[in-house]
Amino acid sequence: MGIFGGGQAAYPPMSPPALPPAPDPVPSMVDPSVREARDAQKKRAAAMAGYASTIATGGLGLTESASTTASRGKTILGA
Repeated sequence: MGIFGGGQAAYPPMSPPALPPAPDPVPSMVDPSVREARDAQKKRAAAMAGYASTIATGGLGLTESASTTASRGKTILGA
């Protein structure tokens, strides 16, 4: 007998943890909702493509003069 009391207690064996639920099936490319989402994404990308080449200024327009090579003088390539 030890200092703290009786002998060893009999514990029941531990059971394995419960399995998580199965994930939802992945939609295929022939699913109409997948096709509609892909078409909508293509339309958004095509609409945004025009904005990349647009030069946007603020409500006041340009506030600085344009910097051109003529105002800075000629330069040597690589110098």
